[in-house]
Amino acid sequence: MNTRLLPALTSVFFLLLIGLSAALLAGLATGGGAQPLLLADPGAIARYGLPSATALVHLGAALSIGSLMMAALVISSKDAAFNSSLVVAAIGAGLTTVASVFSAFFTFAIIYVEPVSFDQRFGEVLWLYLGGTEVGRAWLVTIALSALVTVLVVMVRSFVGVFVAGLLAVASLWPLAEQGHAAGTANHEAAVSASFTHSVFAAMWIGGLAMVAVIAWSHKPPAQKFHTVLSRYSTIALVSFLVVAASGVTNAWLRVGEASAMFSAYGALVAAKVVALLLLGGAGALYRTRLLASLASGVRGSTAVTMRVVAAELALMGVASGLASALARTATPVPEIPATELAVATPSEILTGELLPPEFEWSMVITTWQLDLLWALIVIFAIVYYVWGHLRLAKRGDSWPVGRTIAWVSGMVVLGITTNAGLGVYGTYLFSVHMVAHMILSMAIPLLLVLGAPVTLASRAIAGRKDGSRGPREWILAAVHSRYLGFLGHPLVAAVIFGLSLIVFYYSPLFSWALEDHLGHQWMIVHFLASGYLFAQSLVGIDPTPHNPPYPLRLIIVLATMGFHAFFGLSLIYGTGLLVPEWYGAMGREWGPNPLLDQQNGGEIAWGLGEFPTLALAILVAWSWSRSDERANKRRDRRVDAVGDTELDAYNEMLRARAGVPDRPRKG
Repeated sequence: MNTRLLPALTSVFFLLLIGLSAALLAGLATGGGAQPLLLADPGAIARYGLPSATALVHLGAALSIGSLMMAALVISSKDAAFNSSLVVAAIGAGLTTVASVFSAFFTFAIIYVEPVSFDQRFGEVLWLYLGGTEVGRAWLVTIALSALVTVLVVMVRSFVGVFVAGLLAVASLWPLAEQGHAAGTANHEAAVSASFTHSVFAAMWIGGLAMVAVIAWSHKPPAQKFHTVLSRYSTIALVSFLVVAASGVTNAWLRVGEASAMFSAYGALVAAKVVALLLLGGAGALYRTRLLASLASGVRGSTAVTMRVVAAELALMGVASGLASALARTATPVPEIPATELAVATPSEILTGELLPPEFEWSMVITTWQLDLLWALIVIFAIVYYVWGHLRLAKRGDSWPVGRTIAWVSGMVVLGITTNAGLGVYGTYLFSVHMVAHMILSMAIPLLLVLGAPVTLASRAIAGRKDGSRGPREWILAAVHSRYLGFLGHPLVAAVIFGLSLIVFYYSPLFSWALEDHLGHQWMIVHFLASGYLFAQSLVGIDPTPHNPPYPLRLIIVLATMGFHAFFGLSLIYGTGLLVPEWYGAMGREWGPNPLLDQQNGGEIAWGLGEFPTLALAILVAWSWSRSDERANKRRDRRVDAVGDTELDAYNEMLRARAGVPDRPRKG
């Protein structure tokens, strides 16, 4: 291991902890997050220990996620810094594991409010907390995932291992996001999405910059090489800044409520965090406008100047992290009371945390909105980067069909509407509306996205790398050419997954999970999109694929899918039992059709509405078949014009030989 790695990492820790500690203590004093509790006080150790340990959880997650991100997207696998990033990731994940253990215990101490002892009763109560409460289980999941990341990054030295470890590190933040906004409270799902997005991109931003500092201080790279590292990180930091800003505004809006509440202690801490964010954004702008240019031109002392800015930014990031931890312990202006604790709660509030909305009308599909920041950001960035790729090709004189851009943008706009508008809101209360969203997510949107040919555009618009690192282009092509996606992308396999998903999802506990848990809801959306995309790509995809099934087989698959949808729809139409009676049957809805009739209406939608995208697929397959035959005929005509029709001549000679007629001399 590089002997300078530990001193460099110590310096990074020191800078982050200075800002974090000062901001955390000031934030707790301002917001009263560590004040003695009125009824039963657990003691100062627990009151100050919990926000401190939670801040270290996020700091460790930032180091692990940021360093793995740098290894995956910035650093060459041939560089010694690649191994250093994995060492930093292991240290960060280990810190997250240990700090999560302390956070779980301090949380228990605040809830239990009795002196710590080592008798059997205390152990039983502690185990009941860890296994029998949502908060305890959430901490257990975070501890387990962080420990797994710690072990994994010690063992792996490949890009695939880095990718898997990064996914697990990101997943460890989901339980923390769910803890930040209790289930059963208003705006729970919007708050969880915003909190999770905020935590992940803040971790990438902070941890990535920490890894930049570690590389500069421990490996002393040449100015040009350091410019490459900083330039690649700067692009990631810009995206992270935008996402952190958007998610921070969303979180503040959900918790502050009114502008007048900004004069509260919570509002003051939010304002302080906004100032820190703006200063960090200014540092990022300084990178992109001056420092990178100085490094590229080889100005003497430019690396030292850059590192002084990096050091100041690390301290400022610590301040922002400390304020965030203090905010988590500060009472919000908008009360966060679960419906189960309300004196009078409606069935809808108990199940969803929200009041029952007004009676549904189809116009509300567009007029009713409920922000899901995660999908809103995915849609925005997907459109921006696709249009950027189109414009980049046009700028260098390469053509790209406008129709593909229209298809991609249309698909993304429909995705944004489906996940953030009336279909998403009322699908919680009406099975028929949910089924409309399902058909759009699994059939209409994937077809539009496939026709956009995003892989082909990415391979042409994104510059390739030759230094042993992997950028977006390399990751996309590696995924497309992997054996895993090659297997899943086979038309027969994709068709089976697409078809059986209907039965497995709706006639198993998965449907209930998707309705009751926000994580299950997000998984449902991802699965519908992915299975639909693989199915459409295998039949009419423009992007390269290892499979090229004959067109008759493609038409048979499409027709079989139509039949399967009809069978599924009929099973719902003539079914006499609710799929999830404890949800749709217990919502307390007095308007609209009764739950069973609504489910039968959903069956009609699955049968009828699902046929339109399937028919479009059949038409596209037939059109592609016709185009394929046309291209084959043109190739044959060009070959005949060049060398003659050798197949026809051979056939005629065979007939003449059988008839005993001598060969005719050829003309010319």
